[in-house]
Amino acid sequence: MRGGDVRTGELFSYVDLEARVREDHPLRAIRQIVNEALVLLEQDFAALYSPIGRPSIAPEKLLRAMLLQAFYSIRSERLLMERLEYDLLFRWFVDIGIDDPAWDHSVFSKNRDRLLDGDIAAKFLGVILSQPKVKRLLHFSVDGTLIEAWASMKSFKPKDGSDEPPSESGRNAEADFHGEKRSNETHASTTDPDAKLYRKGKGKEAKLSFMGHGLMENRHGLLVNAYLTKATGYAERIAALHMIERFCDRPQAITLGADKAYDTKDFVRDLRSMKVTPHVAQNVNGRRSAIDGRTTRHPGYKVSLRIRKRIEEAFGWIKTVAGQDKTKFRGRDRVGWAFTFAAAAYNLVRLPKLMTETG
Repeated sequence: MRGGDVRTGELFSYVDLEARVREDHPLRAIRQIVNEALVLLEQDFAALYSPIGRPSIAPEKLLRAMLLQAFYSIRSERLLMERLEYDLLFRWFVDIGIDDPAWDHSVFSKNRDRLLDGDIAAKFLGVILSQPKVKRLLHFSVDGTLIEAWASMKSFKPKDGSDEPPSESGRNAEADFHGEKRSNETHASTTDPDAKLYRKGKGKEAKLSFMGHGLMENRHGLLVNAYLTKATGYAERIAALHMIERFCDRPQAITLGADKAYDTKDFVRDLRSMKVTPHVAQNVNGRRSAIDGRTTRHPGYKVSLRIRKRIEEAFGWIKTVAGQDKTKFRGRDRVGWAFTFAAAAYNLVRLPKLMTETG
């Protein structure tokens, strides 16, 4: 049963949480945007809960607490609950009473899992972008980044089961991978089968990873879509087409900036068939670029190539501040949920200032 999003426990308290948070605190503007977005998700929340049973933690409180976890780089639910126990700012933002105890970390995680099973993260990202001042989107950039899986290389074992017997001591058996040829075709992780062995570039270490993709609008630098796939050599281009498709039904021409990895004939042809101008960096290293003079002659092409690099700022925040450099979840769906939610948190950090500048 869904719990209510009300603050309790202040009947006999002398502490006014609202008065303890200064008027110009950055979280005030963020909290207002979040609360307006959560109202729009009312029906989606109701569909996740049974009408009978014991009340659970309100989904609105869960999402606010998870946002704080991303904003303040709190690495575990246990530490988040500890912070929520004594931090008045956290209690005010989540909207729990001064005298109410913080939830047990295991209870919080169990209630959070219900949200992970729904498409709440993508819908939350969408309603945040429904702000009137960020609706007019015409120019975009796309890129991908690796998200390290919550699985060790020792779990990457042959699919046919031909492996060393488990250690009798109860710990992981010693392993020597030198000279052993391993690939995604012959091996898979027993911890997270969705994770794939992937190397970012020449001379880089291969790791079990997922690939996160972001679509940024160039005017405000906000992520308008986030998507997670298995780590493969062609995932970036497929994800880019998937993310830009929803914006292709507009009468105005739109552009998509991207780096050299997207400079392929198939990708450029598909974009043009969708009436999207491909502002893709030319890759002329021993080959002919799919981008010709009909694109490069326009001044907007150079502008897109310069602005598209800002998407790395979003990825940097998501991976370092929001803690998605190495995920704490397993399975593509759950890792993708966390990645999309972190993208929404990144937008929330930027939106208050952008709305002030354009107001």
